[in-house]
Amino acid sequence: MARHLFGTDGVRGRVGEKLTADLAIKLGRAATDQAGGAGTRVLVIRDTRESGEMLEAALAAGITSVGGEALLGGVLPTPAAPLLIDQYGFDLGVVVSASHNPYEDNGIKFFGGDGLKLTDAAEEEIEQRLEATPSSELEAGRIRELHGTQEDYLRALEARFEALDLSDVNLLLDCAHGATYRVGPEIFRRLGATVTTIGDQPDGRNINDGVGSTHIDALAAAVVAGGHDLGFAFDGDGDRVLAADRGGVIVDGDELIALAAIQLRAIGRLNGDGVVVTVMTNYGFHTAMAAAGIEVATADVGDRYVLAELRQRGWTLGGEQSGHIIDMGFVPSGDGIASALLTLEALGGTDLAERSAMKKLPQRLVNVKVADKDRALDAVASSASEENGALSGRGRVLVRASGTEELIRVMVEAPDAAECDAICARLVAIVEAAD
Repeated sequence: MARHLFGTDGVRGRVGEKLTADLAIKLGRAATDQAGGAGTRVLVIRDTRESGEMLEAALAAGITSVGGEALLGGVLPTPAAPLLIDQYGFDLGVVVSASHNPYEDNGIKFFGGDGLKLTDAAEEEIEQRLEATPSSELEAGRIRELHGTQEDYLRALEARFEALDLSDVNLLLDCAHGATYRVGPEIFRRLGATVTTIGDQPDGRNINDGVGSTHIDALAAAVVAGGHDLGFAFDGDGDRVLAADRGGVIVDGDELIALAAIQLRAIGRLNGDGVVVTVMTNYGFHTAMAAAGIEVATADVGDRYVLAELRQRGWTLGGEQSGHIIDMGFVPSGDGIASALLTLEALGGTDLAERSAMKKLPQRLVNVKVADKDRALDAVASSASEENGALSGRGRVLVRASGTEELIRVMVEAPDAAECDAICARLVAIVEAAD
């Protein structure tokens, strides 16, 4: 049975339309029943969206309706879920967040008792159970607040990066008015940095609104205007990060992963001397890793697929151009704050503006809103293949549907920026005409 509700990162959509309180109750009940029913201990955390409290309450109702215990951890970044699951031995974790989406959207994503996102098969089973009578005894569970979760997460970060001295770093953080708005600035200050923040005043509706990693230009401009050494921008749920150097040049996930990979290999902490990236990763990354003697494995887009490849190979580091970076030495999830600290660790006191880990090939990525993703993909497939053939050995074309939004992503890489833009414009026009 194919999944209908779950996308590449849980169930996500407009609150009140696709994602309702009734659906959240059913998801909480079905997931808890699948995980063992009565006695199942379920962690629930969320980001700062105004709908988060409603969905948190609905999930808790579903969890307790089959005898589960709902532990409410409050506002925390997504990567805190696997960390707390491991620390407290929870059977299941739920994160209420739509990540980088606008506040009108929200999402529900599950983590198993092993701290990993649920498999496709597990999500399919939850969907099958939504309207079914629970297999466990119907009895009332309990809802409790889990106190001290922010400090638990901060202590884990301190333990991992205890040797990192940031006393000479003047840093700007953009917290996207999201889940990192408290813990993000706090950990950098504890490690000695001078920290200035933007996007740290959530009101329930301003998450990702002109700030955060999806609006990285705001960070870049503020870094230059404030004379900061560098800046980091997180997304709404804190599982990704992008950076800007002192000159306002944006540093994406590819470059951050390259910096970390080279440093980790140099100190003997890059298991297998390999790194996992996705099909979106720039050609320049592959060239740089080959020169550094680091093997590269490629996974489908989505941090869950990067993680699966890392686990299969027994490697440590992987991630995406978008800023999802997984360091298995800390937590098996993308973690924007930990990745920012990993970047500073890799720099070792040097200037991000003087980085030389990789040289990027010119790349153009356009997201095209469509009503029918399958129809748009069919319309552009032939032309994309022809353009790819023309770029063979010099660059590439990748056209794919978003797993979480009604978008077609058109990406082109070519040796020359003008050629890159021209090819991308032709393909985008075809996608738009097909809609």
